[in-house]
Formats: sequence, structure tokens, C-alpha cells
Amino acid sequence: MLTTGALRAHLLAARLAGPVATSREESLRSYRLFAARDPRALIGIDPEWAWTERDLIGLMADKCGVSGNPRHRTGRDVIDPDRTLAALDAFADRLAAVAQRSGAVLLGTGHPHRLLGFYAAFADALSAAGCTVLTPAHGRRVDITTRFGLRTHNLEYVRGVALVRAPEAKSSGGEPGAHTHSPLPVRTALAAAAESGGPLPELVIGDHGWVCGAGQLGFEAMGPADTNDPAPFVGEAEGVVSLVVPLDDAVRSDYYRPLTRYVLNRACLSQ
Repeated sequence: MLTTGALRAHLLAARLAGPVATSREESLRSYRLFAARDPRALIGIDPEWAWTERDLIGLMADKCGVSGNPRHRTGRDVIDPDRTLAALDAFADRLAAVAQRSGAVLLGTGHPHRLLGFYAAFADALSAAGCTVLTPAHGRRVDITTRFGLRTHNLEYVRGVALVRAPEAKSSGGEPGAHTHSPLPVRTALAAAAESGGPLPELVIGDHGWVCGAGQLGFEAMGPADTNDPAPFVGEAEGVVSLVVPLDDAVRSDYYRPLTRYVLNRACLSQ
């Protein structure tokens, strides 16, 4: 079993925590966009409170461990590995709870290049524990606004994990899916689940728009987020998102495997 100390060392070595690749400039830009309620930064959250850039710096310092000094404008962001570990422990506890109830779960990612395997391991373990891994709206069209304009994507499931692909992308091999922050895929999936009369998820696990969009609709939602994505952390602070794990969400996909092993062991879901 991976010890807490070993995982902490891995977080730092893989730059999942500690000094990360995300720049302070990039994070501050996201905070300004969020404070202006730009949909590109809100990604499905409808904030109840007014959030200034200074407020967001303070929140992210508390939740992630970034510098709380508003005059700190350049360099790399820093994530406190102990905050990441504490959030992973809470993540495992929530997984264990839904597994004990054999609850229905929905998993989705806007980072399929990096995080598909991370979520797929949880989908496999939860399914083996008797949970229903939902796949509503498979193949459904989703029109997402991108920097290139409105683009049509298809909602698909790979190993129990939802993602979107451009229609021209092949379903097998090659392109693992498109990167998106949009909450529209999870809204589409949840609407389809409701329309079908089938089970609704007791827990949604995802990132970006998946966790924010589901939480805003009243579903228990949790997942990882980087320092340049304040929306999930705002959702957590306002009680909309259940749990956010601070970590770099764009490192090599195999660097996340020790995290899944640690979480599944703690949740007693290792196969």
C-alpha cells in the first residue's frame, strides 16, 4: 500500500503539487475573468457572492496554498501537497460511502488526454463494488462555444467515463477526446438521465464543467482542479461543489496512477 509519505514525495516529484507548471500570470487572468463573471471562467458556476480578484487570491491561497500576496504577479504557482493529501483522503471517504450504498455514479472529464485513466480506475472499482456507472446521452450532440466559434461535439463514454469528441474524430484509437471546460456535456447527460426515468447519480466525479455544472444543479460533485480554475473552489466555498482536490491537472497521465491507488486503498475498493 502506498503510504502518505510516499504519495507526498510523488506529488512533489511529478509536480502535481509544490511548484507546478501553471503560471501566476495565467491564474491571475482566470481570477480577473471570474470576477467579471465571464462564462469562460465560471464553467457552470453561478456565484451567489460577489468575488473580486483579491477575494479569489485569498480563496486560492486557503484552498491550494498559492501566494496570498496580491502584489505577487509572476512566476510559478505553488500547491501545498498537504492540502492535496487531505483532499484525497476526503475524496476516498466519499467514494467509500457511495460504494457502501451501491449508489449510481456519473464520471466525466474535460481533460481526456490526461485524466481519462484516473477516472476510469474509479469507474472500474465502483462498478465492481456494485455501483451503477451511468452512461446517459451516449452519442448525443453537444454544441460548445470555443475560441474558434460554435463547434459540434458528440458525447461518448470510454471505460465508463464521459468525454466529448468532434464528429470527425474516430471513436477508437488515436484522438482520446476534446479538451473542454464547458458545463454543457454534464447538463446534457443529466437531462437525458432525467428524461429516461432512469436513476440519477448520487455522486458526480469530474473536472471543469463536469463538477461545476453538476454541483450547480444540486448534485453531489467532486474532482480535481488546478490553480488557474477558481470556479470549482468557489463552488466548494459556497457549498455547491462537495469537494475539490488541488493539483496540476495537465501532467503526464501515468503520474496520476499512484493517486488512484492511494484513494482506492483508503476507500477499501482495491481490486
